[in-house]
Amino acid sequence: MLSLLRSIAFALAAALITPPYAFLAVALFFLPPRVRYRIISTWSVSIVWLARILCGVRWRVSGLERLPAMPSIILSKHQSAWETLAFQAIFPPQVWVLKRSLLWVPFVGWGIAMLSPIAIDRGQRIRALKQTLEQGRERLASGFWVVVFPEGSRVEPGTRGNWQIGGAWLAAHAGAPVVPVAVNSGELWPRNGFIKHPGTIDVLVLEPIDPSGMKAEALSRLVEQRVEDAMLQLNGKARSR
Repeated sequence: MLSLLRSIAFALAAALITPPYAFLAVALFFLPPRVRYRIISTWSVSIVWLARILCGVRWRVSGLERLPAMPSIILSKHQSAWETLAFQAIFPPQVWVLKRSLLWVPFVGWGIAMLSPIAIDRGQRIRALKQTLEQGRERLASGFWVVVFPEGSRVEPGTRGNWQIGGAWLAAHAGAPVVPVAVNSGELWPRNGFIKHPGTIDVLVLEPIDPSGMKAEALSRLVEQRVEDAMLQLNGKARSR
């Protein structure tokens, strides 16, 4: 019951601050992308802060010292909406490869649209790969990191989705380092659940991979194996602390 009440308080607080941020984001369209990012991303940071204060959803990051000095491509496990928010507080300024329909979501989608995402149509695979490569190279060159969730949609804790090749394709062709990331957020912030549970989410930054000389398919398999192996260490631990 307490978790339900805390989750209701969180939902109400998020509903109060989101519309003003959305209108602010649209009003900032004329600013350079990195300036827009610095301002708009404070919404995501505020949301995960609210989740920590109101719902007890804490987090711990291991391996940040492994991050390359240059803009890189993060290929991460995807269990929850939590990482789409918290990564903005954890990693350098970033853009995401995401499905275009997310931009149509009222308020939240408006803000996302102002953050220079790589918004693809997953139904057109060849076109999506070409767009990811072209826009990904441009974003990396402008100093942004690129975040990709290769499973596409959120998966339940203890399971694995069908890893897509887009992020590895970008890395192999752009020559940018790949940073594999494991995260067990779904144990506290369920994929389709309203209630947020107290505990500590682990974000594990794995050893970066130099894609030089690697085919996208081989790179994708390597990242998937490393992330899924790391998940064996994290599964079931978020609520134990």
